[in-house]
Amino acid sequence: MKAQINPPLPVFAGNANHHLWNNHGTFWCHFTLHLPDYTKQRLRLALGTRDFSEAQEMRDALLRLFGPLLPAAPATREDAR
Repeated sequence: MKAQINPPLPVFAGNANHHLWNNHGTFWCHFTLHLPDYTKQRLRLALGTRDFSEAQEMRDALLRLFGPLLPAAPATREDAR
């Protein structure tokens, strides 16, 4: 049985671009908040940068900020082992 470590951010299943997309040179972040009243709100935020590394840092900061309102990371095949 493997010890399980819970990361501070959702695991992106090997995709460093998860939640990010490049729209004509500017990176955007997209994710869904799950609110306490059982409703959802989709957020699409322009990050105002053309730099991928900076966009990743900004995405991570947003996910930390909204973390309590994000759904838990889905289980992977590795978790079942």
